[in-house]
Amino acid sequence: MGSGATMPDIIRILVVDDHAIVRRGLLAYIATVPSFEMVGEAASGEQAIALLNEWRTLGQPLPHVVLMDLQMPGMGGIAATETITRTHPDVKVVVLTSFGEVERVHGALAADAAGYLLKDADPDEVAMAVRAAVTGGMHLNPTVARQLTRRMTAPPVGLTSLTAREREILILIAEGKSNRDIAAQLTISERTARTHVSNVLAKLQLSSRTQAALLAIREGLVPPG
Repeated sequence: MGSGATMPDIIRILVVDDHAIVRRGLLAYIATVPSFEMVGEAASGEQAIALLNEWRTLGQPLPHVVLMDLQMPGMGGIAATETITRTHPDVKVVVLTSFGEVERVHGALAADAAGYLLKDADPDEVAMAVRAAVTGGMHLNPTVARQLTRRMTAPPVGLTSLTAREREILILIAEGKSNRDIAAQLTISERTARTHVSNVLAKLQLSSRTQAALLAIREGLVPPG
């Protein structure tokens, strides 16, 4: 479900985690991947957003991907993800956390996170998630993906209540389109696209774009894969 964006030669990464040892470990790992470059680190959501704003003001290149912890003092990872994806739409956020509860996953994906990893992920999975995010795709930890699927034990009511435009929005969500992509394709404002997405999730009694995509596939609105 990717948009087919071109893979850059060097993928710039910002690491956000309140534990210095985790940041050091990720720095050591990133340094071993020739196409990865760690361009900064932050210990909180506020610091991450301040860094991005400063770099944009100075005209410096922004990171392609933010590796985001969820549980941090002050602004947590979900709130930071929502702010970053809204104010810096070209920056992708991949959550890297110790917590795999479905509610946290829903919150991160609803905030437009481009991936969700657990901290026991092996280096290959981290690299896969980073590259998927850059090219417009999404990578979910396999355990997390299974949990999301199990929660969808029966089709939620409400599919027939969608308007023609909302069904179109649902299909675009299932194709992995961001709010900005939807706005461009339908020639509407990004704010209107965001409202449509919210209405679709509300009518279907869903709490994440991934749930909506799974529903659309199961109902035959889009092909799987």
